[in-house]
Amino acid sequence: MKIVSLVPLAAEYQDKIRAVDPSIELVSAPGWFDGELREAWGDHTADAYLRPGSNGSGTRAERDALLVDADIVVSGFPPPIDLVARAPKLRWFHQTPAGASNLLDCDLWGSEVVVTTSRGLGNTLAIAEYVVAAFLHFARGLHRAEADRTAGRFDRLGYRPRLLAGKTACVVGAGGIGRDVGRLCAALGMRVVGTRRDPNGDGDGVLPEGFDEVAGPDRLHKLLAESTFVAVCCHWTPETEGLIDAQALAAMPDGAVIVNVARGEVIDEAALADALDRLGGAALDVYVGEFDHPPPESLWHHPNVLLTPHISAGAEDRSARPIELFRSNLAAFLAGEPMQNVIDWERGY
Repeated sequence: MKIVSLVPLAAEYQDKIRAVDPSIELVSAPGWFDGELREAWGDHTADAYLRPGSNGSGTRAERDALLVDADIVVSGFPPPIDLVARAPKLRWFHQTPAGASNLLDCDLWGSEVVVTTSRGLGNTLAIAEYVVAAFLHFARGLHRAEADRTAGRFDRLGYRPRLLAGKTACVVGAGGIGRDVGRLCAALGMRVVGTRRDPNGDGDGVLPEGFDEVAGPDRLHKLLAESTFVAVCCHWTPETEGLIDAQALAAMPDGAVIVNVARGEVIDEAALADALDRLGGAALDVYVGEFDHPPPESLWHHPNVLLTPHISAGAEDRSARPIELFRSNLAAFLAGEPMQNVIDWERGY
């Protein structure tokens, strides 16, 4: 059983993976494909996600030889786009990031290869803290500080600080990330509501910690109308593309703040640009086409927009849960048992 890891693995995790079964051959190859990835994904993505100056290791033929008898591949982002074509024995691919949409341009999408992601198990707490920080950024009027710096004088009356406590936060996508967002918002005294594809969740009738209400997508606009703060945390699927459209934005109260840590495609950016002067602010860690080009001018330079380069999951410590999930799934895979977080191609995650 040959496993090729394209992500760095600490020695202790390599030992844990090998300990699952004595037949395992684990090949650690982080960075080997960087040159190919730059060519396939373009400089914009490569400059953001790959090591500066890295061009990979070995020749194309040597990398092909690495993959040709691989049974399992573990990768981060960006992944090789042609793994199915180059790895005829490939039976399972595990992606350490959470977003299944990362694989839309790869030949894995819709293939017979079992694909798992780290949905709900990455640095969800870091992302939740980003959301709360963005809420506070606009609630306390901190976005005004840069305008004051540029003007060279303070406009003290221009600040309109607001408390988070007592306000309603709507979490669009109350999954792994959304649950942590809700828990932190509740700890700050906020009322928390949310939506998810299946409002019954685990089917036990118990609301996620901190949530006052969780509803299905059909009640999204009603919940948005009650919410001064909105966090977009759902997966990008055909069902959620453009979910936050002109009607959804119009449902939000004047002065509402929206934060997107999902994918840019979940928000209609043209409609958002039209609504910015009415809203209290928009923090976007993602935007449409972020892997191909810079943000649109309508968002890049608007004073009510905080734009960051998909860094909400960043922290001094990385979550070990994606590799723990892989190790757990590896045992299940070898035993022929069901695995966690297998992508449903029709559902999109």
